[in-house]
Amino acid sequence: MKTRKPVYYSDYLGLDGLLSSQKPLSNLGGRPAHDEMLFIVTHQAYELWFKQILHELDSVLEIFSGRSVAESRIGAAVSRLGRVVEIQKLLLEQLHVLETMTPLDFLDFRDALTPASGFQSFQFRLIEQKLGLVDQRRVPFEKTPYFRRLSPAHRRLVLAAGGAPSLFTLVERWLERTPFTRLGGFDFWREYRKAVGAMLVRDEKTIRDSAPSPEDLDRELKTLAGTRESFEGLLDPERHALLTREGAWRLSHAATRSALLIQLYRDRPILHEPFRLLEKLVEVDEQFALWRTRHAIMVHRMIGTKIGTGGSSGHQYLMKAASSHRVFGDLFNLSTFLIPRSALPKLPKRAAAALGFAHEAA
Repeated sequence: MKTRKPVYYSDYLGLDGLLSSQKPLSNLGGRPAHDEMLFIVTHQAYELWFKQILHELDSVLEIFSGRSVAESRIGAAVSRLGRVVEIQKLLLEQLHVLETMTPLDFLDFRDALTPASGFQSFQFRLIEQKLGLVDQRRVPFEKTPYFRRLSPAHRRLVLAAGGAPSLFTLVERWLERTPFTRLGGFDFWREYRKAVGAMLVRDEKTIRDSAPSPEDLDRELKTLAGTRESFEGLLDPERHALLTREGAWRLSHAATRSALLIQLYRDRPILHEPFRLLEKLVEVDEQFALWRTRHAIMVHRMIGTKIGTGGSSGHQYLMKAASSHRVFGDLFNLSTFLIPRSALPKLPKRAAAALGFAHEAA
């Protein structure tokens, strides 16, 4: 039997290479800037976490890439997306460490970094591509493609990732295959329309009975009309298709319908994990929006209204990206169409059994 060579901690982690990869440029000028080491280590840590996020995303993409997704694998996808969320929280916390460097400390070495910038983080661009950020939603940068500042090798990697099905696309296809919208004669969409209609009638009666003045009555009825129009935009496939073409909506009508059903009947056992999956996608989107916003605020604090080292408008560009570079905004918008549990269409026995545990049905 061959004896295995003992594993040494430093060798296993490649610490010799890792710990010697910090090379402050200010040292070359003969005036070492103390805080440049912090700047390098923090950004290297970001890239290591980006690598782990990509590792988790690739696993989730593989789970959803087949023609069908086994229910037993949804839990693994939820777990791995949950890990991504926890990593994102660390990314936010790292900004507190970086902010122990003052703006004047940063000026000691900032000029030496030009034109390098976070725009050249190819791993972060890969994350955006794999999640499903589309070019139409990107904030323009100097009227040039977002990948222009990447090296040719990194550009090829990012563009190849953009040509493959993203997590958004794969989840949309998975939602479109959801079989629970028509069960045993139960047409969820028809029953939901009835429930929404009844709810809006009750709301109108409440408004008319309780409005303190004609002006208040008119204002609240107009608000109710807007709510009714929003529901119609969801219920009518043609209206939904128009909103999609206009860019106001991205998920297909079938996928939206299934996602809404999952949200409304989340308490049913078979929909527990699908609901958690949708929630994790929302959390991933939310955490990146928070990180971009927090990063923009930090940049404003550090450089004021100066341009960034990569030539961007600094914090203004970053703040716009925080609101525009969202992938799963449609899942956020689904809250518009939730109705109280007490108003949910009653499930016939066969539909209830299909959404429950086997022993419950028995």
